[in-house]
Amino acid sequence: MTASASDLAVENIVIVGSGPAAWSCAIYAARANLKPLVYEGALTEDNRLRGTLPLGQLNLTTEVENYAGFPKGIQGPDLMLAMREQAEHQGTRIVTEDVVSVDLSTGTPFSLTDSAGKSLRTHTVVIATGASANYLNIPSETRFKNMGVSACAVCDGALPRFRNRPLIVVGGGDSACEEANYLSKFASTVYLVHRRDTLRASRVMAQRTLDNPKITPVWDSVIDEVLGDDSAGVTGVRVANLKTGATRNLEAAGMFVAIGHTPNTGFLKGQLKTDDKGFLVLSDPFRTTTNVEGVFAAGDVADPVYKQAITAAGMGCKAALDAERWLAAHGIH
Repeated sequence: MTASASDLAVENIVIVGSGPAAWSCAIYAARANLKPLVYEGALTEDNRLRGTLPLGQLNLTTEVENYAGFPKGIQGPDLMLAMREQAEHQGTRIVTEDVVSVDLSTGTPFSLTDSAGKSLRTHTVVIATGASANYLNIPSETRFKNMGVSACAVCDGALPRFRNRPLIVVGGGDSACEEANYLSKFASTVYLVHRRDTLRASRVMAQRTLDNPKITPVWDSVIDEVLGDDSAGVTGVRVANLKTGATRNLEAAGMFVAIGHTPNTGFLKGQLKTDDKGFLVLSDPFRTTTNVEGVFAAGDVADPVYKQAITAAGMGCKAALDAERWLAAHGIH
């Protein structure tokens, strides 16, 4: 006989996600004796193709040189495995499944269902599912991910392979302009490839980009193919002009795609407030509260601005503290 939802034991806190925000939240929640349960995601082909396998975006990154505490850098998978191990060592329980549906309409305790068909209830939920970088979805791009193709200049731009070499940035909005200006500190030249003949960025950002002598716009163009080989990685790109159809090759050591991110919030089905790009909106920008009492958000899923591992981890800490205080205020813990 299957137990009804009301018969299920109620968790103190369920954390959905498995990046720096999720593990940081789990560590703090476990140390507060909240007995956290983390849904780290399922090991499925669909998740692999979406870039949403367990351990988050950093698990798809090689060298991480800007996370505090590692003066010689650390491999992305090693950092994430260490975070996971630390959370588990503190008492976190981990389920390697996706949360496929939640019901936030009735208030706490909330009901969740996972990809194995199991249902559970919880007093608080932390959404830390991250945001997936948008890519061009061409085969050659996929081949050279982490071999010169990146979606984060701040994460990867200072790596030795990119220094004093030509680089490509794809996009024409504020993010692309920010990436191009940042990369100009390291690159010999930055080619900014944009499908239109004017930038979509804000006027100030666009002018700063166009005034930068190390940035060369490539107007009315798209990436036709990423060029390279298995030993050197990216060696250039072939661009196609949308008006003339002409193609040409640009030598480059790397290509940075800056065409936005998609927050991983589909399973919420619109139950939490989002901005026009789909990022969760925090009710108080200095905390991690959402528009639903008892539901908190941390990391890139609620951060359209910074999108860094270290800021995500900080938000995860805040979410655990916010959840602990919410539970205490309601006499639950």
